[in-house]
Amino acid sequence: MSDKKIVHVAVGVILDEACNILIAKRADESHQGGLWEFPGGKVDEGETVELALARELKEELAIELSQCETLLEIRHDYVDKSVLLDVWIITAFKGKACGNEGQPVKWVPVGSLRDYAFPAANEAIIGALESRFAER
Repeated sequence: MSDKKIVHVAVGVILDEACNILIAKRADESHQGGLWEFPGGKVDEGETVELALARELKEELAIELSQCETLLEIRHDYVDKSVLLDVWIITAFKGKACGNEGQPVKWVPVGSLRDYAFPAANEAIIGALESRFAER
């Protein structure tokens, strides 16, 4: 068992009408920099996961969360930190998603997610999405 502090992160898997998923590229200077990610960020003290997710999506992508559902929780230990990813599927939002902080963003089909380099903790998210959308 790790004695590292756990960073609680709200993660949004954002779907468009065609079931493409929005991914964003992490800044080179950030933890796991240069890799692609599902948008989101840290849950602040006293904040619910849904509120954190709504705040982060507004800050990062200039969209307003309308509807979401839980997908899964992932605990992952990196060498330098441990993360608890609280992953939600975003099925409705207002606005046009853009890289509000200058980060590149792309809409990609579920079947193309493995063409992009993600942090190791995201492997379980990709697997869950492949299972969920395999029949579509």
